[in-house]
Amino acid sequence: MLGYDIVLLDIEGTTTPISFVHEVLFPYILDNVDRFLETKWQDPVVQEHVRAIADQANKDTQAGIAHAIPIDLEIDTPEEIRRKLVANVNWQMKADRKIAALKGLQGYMWRFGYTNGQLQGVMFDDAVQAIKKWSTDCKIYIYSSGSVEAQKLIFGYSDHGDLLSYISGHYDTNIGSKQESQSYTKIAEDIGISPNRIMFISDNENEIRAADQAGFQTVVSVRPGNLALTETTKKNYRLTSDFMELF
Repeated sequence: MLGYDIVLLDIEGTTTPISFVHEVLFPYILDNVDRFLETKWQDPVVQEHVRAIADQANKDTQAGIAHAIPIDLEIDTPEEIRRKLVANVNWQMKADRKIAALKGLQGYMWRFGYTNGQLQGVMFDDAVQAIKKWSTDCKIYIYSSGSVEAQKLIFGYSDHGDLLSYISGHYDTNIGSKQESQSYTKIAEDIGISPNRIMFISDNENEIRAADQAGFQTVVSVRPGNLALTETTKKNYRLTSDFMELF
């Protein structure tokens, strides 16, 4: 029997190569955001994302963040708004900011990329094998800094087919930062299970520590391209480069 009832998975560097995110998904946004905004400007969903990014840009400006460019949706022309939006998206992505406004627009843009065949989610073979095997004995949830929509696209349009039927639920940073223990407590409460019955797998040491502090079982994902682990992490936490080792 497994010693847990829930598997909570990170994506980048865990189920999916970091290279896919940084060499495929991110460039897709940077290469297409200007044209996307121009051609879909009247889309109500796009306008929701425009307002969210403008609000964030104005908060960043007030906070004194150097690269932030304020956006006045009442005074600026549509062309000025788009130019400023693109500039804000560019610097935020270069800084790898994990904020809801940016992730929301990215997820919406990626949807079009996946559905028109320009994008396909990449999964580690062993991760897919393990997901299918876990699904017979426990429930699988995803917790990623990417939006829930972006998560569903990676799993729904993966190079191993549609895997969404194996996933019971998704969490993003709307529930809290992945590096704060209370976020994991909230997830356990939302699922309705004791934290010690959840196994969390991630490549990020800070996330692993936060989950550990919340009482989760933890496993560190070791994949090609991931950041090097500290000796403390190697000593204190279980490591795996093949999820099938976990059975």
